Order: sequence, then structure tokens, then C-alpha cells
Amino acid sequence: MTSSKRSQLLLKISLSVGGCLLVGAIGAYATAVGVDNWYPRLNKPAFNPPNWLFGPVWTLLFILMGIAAGIVWHKGFYHKWVQTALYHFGFQLLLNAAWSVLFFGLQQPLWALLNIIALFVMILLTIKWFKVVNKTAAYLLVPYALWVAFAAVLNFEIWRLN
Repeated sequence: MTSSKRSQLLLKISLSVGGCLLVGAIGAYATAVGVDNWYPRLNKPAFNPPNWLFGPVWTLLFILMGIAAGIVWHKGFYHKWVQTALYHFGFQLLLNAAWSVLFFGLQQPLWALLNIIALFVMILLTIKWFKVVNKTAAYLLVPYALWVAFAAVLNFEIWRLN
């Protein structure tokens, strides 16, 4: 890879990571609304992680997502497969932000559960399309899919218990 191509890749990864972290910040803001007063009063399952774990995990996941999106973007947005992959990525990113708003901001665990199920399906479709463009980018999304699957189970249990 030439120096120019490497610089373009790093720029696209940096912009993608920044965009993902921005979405994460929106979710964090929505979370801050309900995490201090509403969330502590909810009944939670025994496997509920400590609150301090969510911030670092989500930060790492958003960075991995941004790296993956930057790699795919670098393949050329004029390619149909790249466009399709990034459209799926953008849609799942919107669903990701919506979950925090629904769960913490609006305090609606059932609507958040429906959202996170759609999010999980969209992540799987994004992985499928990323794999068409670049296998490494697809594999970078696997931890995200696993965490969202866990979060969906956690969301279900919180809804069920309350």
C-alpha cells in the first residue's frame, strides 16, 4: 500500500471512529437522563454487569465499529457493495442511538427491546455486507454483535422483571 493510500485509509478510519464515538456520546447523554434515578430502582437479573463496565465496553465497540467502517469506506464508495454495506452500517448506528433514547431517556424497556432486536438483525446484515467487501472489517463487528445479543437478553429480563 502506498503512503498516499495509507494516509487515505487512516483518514477514513479516523472520521468513521469519530462519527461512531459521536453516536456513542448521544447515547451516553440519553443514558445519563435515566441511569441515576430510574435505572437503580429497576429489578435486574443476577447477570447484570456493574454500571462502570458499560462505558469502557461501548467505547471499545464504537472504536472497532469505526475502524471497520473506515476499512469498508476505503474500498471506494462508488462500488455498489460498499454503498450497500455502509447504508446498513448507518442504519444500525441510528438504531443503536435510538436504543439509549428509548430505554433510558423515555424509560420504555419494551420499545427498547423491540429496537434492540431490530438492531441485532441489522448488525448481522451489516456483517454480511461488510464480509462481501472486506473480511477483517466484518470480523471487527463480531464483538459488537455478541455484546448487543447479551444486551438484548438483559433488556428482555429487565422488562420481564418490571
